[in-house]
Amino acid sequence: MSVWENLKTVTKSSKDKWIGGVCGGLGAATPVPSWMWRAAFLFSLLAFGAGLFLYLVLWICMPSDQKES
Repeated sequence: MSVWENLKTVTKSSKDKWIGGVCGGLGAATPVPSWMWRAAFLFSLLAFGAGLFLYLVLWICMPSDQKES
């Protein structure tokens, strides 16, 4: 599978999460580890201010990896 195909099925992680599981989900779906996603969001937050907005949008839009019943 390519990276783009993996990103179509990305979900929030329930195991590798600090706040919302977004970086853990991205780390599972891509070859980039979750700690690098966290560093990228933190850098984007501190440098441009857009990291928080992007993280919140992904947190809201990404489905959870566990089925809620």
